Amino acid sequence: MSLGKNIQFLRKQKKITQEQLAEEMSVSRQTVSKWEADEIVPELDKIIILSDMFSCKLDDLVRENLMSGDEVYSEVTIKNVKGFRMARYVMITPNPEDDVSRYMDEWATRSGLLTINPNAKKIGWDFPWVPFELQNRFGLHGYVSAYVLPDGFETDCPGVEYGVQDTADYAMITVYDPFAEYERIRKGYKKILEYLQANAFKEKPKEGALSCFEYVYEKNSRTCMDVYMHVDSVTKTAAFTNFS
Repeated sequence: MSLGKNIQFLRKQKKITQEQLAEEMSVSRQTVSKWEADEIVPELDKIIILSDMFSCKLDDLVRENLMSGDEVYSEVTIKNVKGFRMARYVMITPNPEDDVSRYMDEWATRSGLLTINPNAKKIGWDFPWVPFELQNRFGLHGYVSAYVLPDGFETDCPGVEYGVQDTADYAMITVYDPFAEYERIRKGYKKILEYLQANAFKEKPKEGALSCFEYVYEKNSRTCMDVYMHVDSVTKTAAFTNFS
């Protein structure tokens, strides 16, 4: 454990300089530098302020290695995603992610898509328009699965809806081993919202662009999930809140 390394890590996550942190803490830049180098330990009242500023538990700041959790996530980057056509389907079930994913895999096989392009990209996103009563009483949720279609691909195979995604800018983060813990994916979205200085999606989605989507794949024998969030589909704010 290193309190100094934790301070440095959280400062960089918040994207502020030593000078900016020093101003917030009413100390000199040299003092912040000595904190981060573990040459001196901040006074208790300063540690309390730091934990509030970085939105972390006091005990975690002092005792835990906060850098280890960062191995789960890549840095957030802005990526220009070129437009594409897709075939998609939605299911509302107790386990819609797996159910609709299997359905789309079967469709991709029947339609010949996977024969033409065995590595066709499959993406997915939550379907939010499920009445609360269905969620509460029956545990039903919605999810959309879609295959990105290569140029020129045509098929008469029924059972999907076709859509077009416009070229757009997305904030993207990679979540490693996303299904190992329930909160990993949710925290990935939260990190993007913090990066964009936003706290929610806009009520009305932008025409021609998905508000967000996910892409799961294997790399170096490790499951990865790329989470994409459309930079113009979020509500900007000066304060960060929990993603829900």
